[in-house]
Amino acid sequence: MKKTVQELLLVDNIQLNHDNFKLVLQSPTKLPQIFPGQFVNVEIKKATEIFLRRPFSVLDIDYEKNTFSLLVKILGRGSKVLTTYQPGDKVSVIFPLGSNFTLPDANDRVLMIGGGSGVAPMLFLAKICGLKPENVHVILGARSQRDHIDISAYKTFGNYYFTTEDGTLGEKGFVTHHPVFSQELNSFDKVYTCGPDLMMKAVAKEAAAKNIFCEASLENMMACGFGVCLCCVEKTKEGNKCVCTEGPVFNINKLTW
Repeated sequence: MKKTVQELLLVDNIQLNHDNFKLVLQSPTKLPQIFPGQFVNVEIKKATEIFLRRPFSVLDIDYEKNTFSLLVKILGRGSKVLTTYQPGDKVSVIFPLGSNFTLPDANDRVLMIGGGSGVAPMLFLAKICGLKPENVHVILGARSQRDHIDISAYKTFGNYYFTTEDGTLGEKGFVTHHPVFSQELNSFDKVYTCGPDLMMKAVAKEAAAKNIFCEASLENMMACGFGVCLCCVEKTKEGNKCVCTEGPVFNINKLTW
């Protein structure tokens, strides 16, 4: 898929909670097709000391308005500065980058599991996967209720469950503790996950043990997006792979987890 570098217009910056923001960017030209799991690399010019671009998963897309949305979680200096951008600002973006999740078959029953910034591709996938809502189940994990974002706009696309480490929303514990995962995993045809490594590895381990198709979107540092800087190399059963070009989505059977 052809990659492009564009100066996009920031049309909206919405604070979702204490450290998560939704940035809506508009292209001056027709957007290419972008799929869940793919990402963009953003230059943060207002942080003059930061030279490397920052990768963000696509949260949503509107082809009629030529806009796409990013979920930006404040994790460091770069992401914090990006959340201070105002509508009307221009943002240099390389897109679309990386591989996407395999879309489910028409009659599949699927489970999507997201944590942290990894909720973005899970919500995007739930929206565009084409399945009946009753066949789409999404578990979203966070440390506490204040760390979860409002997912009201996605409610009609599936069934949503929450976990929090402190028990302030949904099931107390990790995503793997939720009964939909711990007790019903065998009922799913496909599992998709994105989030912290430990979370994805726990999900992958159980899916592999039950021989269930499972894909994970890795969150390695992807500074260039072209496989040049080698910041994102991941050891796989087929040798070392650049996550930005060979991934970020991998079938778990190809990983050394």
